Amino acid sequence: MSLTAAMLASQSALHAAQAGIQVAANNIANAATPGYSRQVVHLSPIRGVAIGNSGTIGRGVIVQDVRRQVNEALLARSWGSMSEHAAAEQRFEAMSAVESALNELSGFDLSSELAAFFNAWSERANLTESSAVVVQRGLQLADSVRRLRSDLGATRAQIDGQLGGEVAQASNLLDRIAEINRTIADAEQGVRTANDLRDQRDLLVGQLAELIDVNVVEQPDGRYDVLIGSAPVVLGGTARGLEMRQITIDGVTQVQIAIRTSGQEVRPAGGRIGGLLTARGDGISRTIGALDTIATQLIFAVNGAHATGTNASGLTETFSELRLSPADRMLALNDPANSALASLPFAPRSGGFFVNVRHVASGVVQTVRIDVDLDGILASGARGFADDTSAASIAAALNGVGNLSAGFTPDGRLRVAASTGYDFSFSDDSSGVLATLGVNAFFTGRDASDVGVRSDLAANPSRLMTGAMVDGRFVENATALRIAGLQDTALEGLGGRTLRGAWSDAVQTVAVSTQGARLRAEAARVVRDSLEAQRASVSGVSLDEESMNLLNFQKQYQGAARVIALADQLLDSLMSIL
Repeated sequence: MSLTAAMLASQSALHAAQAGIQVAANNIANAATPGYSRQVVHLSPIRGVAIGNSGTIGRGVIVQDVRRQVNEALLARSWGSMSEHAAAEQRFEAMSAVESALNELSGFDLSSELAAFFNAWSERANLTESSAVVVQRGLQLADSVRRLRSDLGATRAQIDGQLGGEVAQASNLLDRIAEINRTIADAEQGVRTANDLRDQRDLLVGQLAELIDVNVVEQPDGRYDVLIGSAPVVLGGTARGLEMRQITIDGVTQVQIAIRTSGQEVRPAGGRIGGLLTARGDGISRTIGALDTIATQLIFAVNGAHATGTNASGLTETFSELRLSPADRMLALNDPANSALASLPFAPRSGGFFVNVRHVASGVVQTVRIDVDLDGILASGARGFADDTSAASIAAALNGVGNLSAGFTPDGRLRVAASTGYDFSFSDDSSGVLATLGVNAFFTGRDASDVGVRSDLAANPSRLMTGAMVDGRFVENATALRIAGLQDTALEGLGGRTLRGAWSDAVQTVAVSTQGARLRAEAARVVRDSLEAQRASVSGVSLDEESMNLLNFQKQYQGAARVIALADQLLDSLMSIL
């Protein structure tokens, strides 16, 4: 090997040492840079040359490439743990907000209000409380239900707003990933690795994973395809975008996440978006649904008892709370085309009720049964509603009772009135039609959003019905006892549970869900921290290690320089001899 070859080999060593020092310096400079992956210079010996028959001798070193230290499988698992942790944290935050809104065991919760309401009826039956107290308890209960429903609705609306922002942010990240995909493909051209650009892209994917669970597939040209489930949202250099849509189904607003360019719905399970969707549906909407169902059954059950109640003086006039259009009055109560009743969460059934008309002076009572046919079968045996009972036919039947008149007010309310010198009451309503129409009702409304106490009753508590006709005679506290007993009555509309039992189940479901979300969040955080630590051990910068690399490359550079200096001296000596 000639002195020139030695100098060339040492020159290559100088270049390699310089590259190593530059890479180590770059690693040290980016030790605290988020998303940065440690880079390593890879060196390869230059192919040697033959020296006679004795073998070959090397010609130095070449910098083959500079690579990121990344474990792709570990990186993918880390993204998955980010999604799971973010989803669990979001579910826990949302369920904690629901639990706070319920405010159970505080003494000011719905369970306490229900107990106070029914206890007031019990005390009224025992003549230890006045009708005014009962009505006031009803107003407080209705206000508490409406306020709780409003709080839960506000929490759901807040989640919807947050979802809109998160989806917009995720869509923006998809655009940036697609853009950097194009830049990487142009920069690498299949012959080099754009390490810094790849780090930036991985950082963006990590941010996206915290928003929504994604799968990443790297293409041969270095570009990423990003999928949510099996739906691609980034294909190479093209982002398809995301959008949030709100749709109303059966009066309930639902949220969907869809691909902007195609409209295809995606169902994320992870990330903050997936966590918010889960909390919105399985947490908040389920609790609102339970509250609405309980409020509906409360309204129907109490109104059913109050409608057949009376006082010693009886009724001289009463109105329905439900308003019916002229068309709806003529349609059967069970006809799906009857918009006034079809939209109600409760419905009447076949049966009947009694109307008792009393001559006040003599005390003589005339009792007439009003039949209600709602079997959905025509006289011919075919299915249909033409022969079933309508509001108009009930009004006609009541109007046919002596000393009683019935009709509809201009605003569509059923009005029943007694002739002068007479009063009336209802009893034994097996059809539920009085409660459905809201005749002589206690509560107004349909569910938790609009429950209230009848306005004229709130203004004049003496209109409260506490007695009832039982076996043809007046029992002064029969209705009060019946309503007080509703708190322990299993209701068909609640699956055989009581009102308080159903609400207790709903509260416990929220508590269990919140606790489960907290445990999942803690477990997901441990997994995420573990994977982050593993990733840092592979891709993170160790300042101690880089300092050692600097010393090694420094020694390499100094050694190569000494070889060049020595070869130069030998060449000078050789030239002086010549």
